[in-house]
Amino acid sequence: METFWNTIADYNAATWPAQLLLVGIGAVLTLLLYKRPSSAVRSAMKIYMATLNFWIAGVYYLVWCRPREYHDLLALFWAIMGCIWLYDLAVKHASLERTKHHTIFARLLFVMPLVYPLCSLALGRSFPMITSPVMPCSVAVFTVGLMLAFSERINIVLAMFLCHWALIGLSKVYFFGIPEDYLLACSVVPALYLFFREYIRSLENRPAKPSPRVLNGLLGLLCAIIGGFFAFTLLHQFNLFTRI
Repeated sequence: METFWNTIADYNAATWPAQLLLVGIGAVLTLLLYKRPSSAVRSAMKIYMATLNFWIAGVYYLVWCRPREYHDLLALFWAIMGCIWLYDLAVKHASLERTKHHTIFARLLFVMPLVYPLCSLALGRSFPMITSPVMPCSVAVFTVGLMLAFSERINIVLAMFLCHWALIGLSKVYFFGIPEDYLLACSVVPALYLFFREYIRSLENRPAKPSPRVLNGLLGLLCAIIGGFFAFTLLHQFNLFTRI
């Protein structure tokens, strides 16, 4: 646990100006997507998202998290997501057109990366040993919000990567004492349902086995099980804090 938090502190202390710049660029591009969407803005957002993922892979994991175990595998995980954004840019799979669906939920997710450091401060931590807006889980939350707000065609591969990361992040609550990661885990459960529901609906007019109706029922059951597991771990974590 000490190594984990020390790498976070070193990363924040060394990169906070760059993190502020990345957050500012992301905020501007998101506002432009809402107010003045254009093909250039959409392409710029995809380049930004690829850059953000490669930043997590290269700067965060390969440079500052080198003392951790499996840092190279986690870097590969985020590099693949960066490549997915570049692929989207090349083939124009995700239009980044405003969907006008799930508006409130998407806006909540956009604000969530800024909530991460506030949660750390509320838990008694101090800079630089806090979770910041440009760390893996906060970037994942922002990505989920972007996909909800601006993707008519959900990239199902990227959605699966993000949901998988949320499940990985949940383990850090126990091993490294980061209850902030519940922000990602709890937001991904409804997002998971929405992503895959839209994908299943796209199959309604196609022959498929099992049928879209059965798939939708299985999806609801899966999300209920995951949500129950998250609720159980959250309550258990509160008990751990009480004993401490």
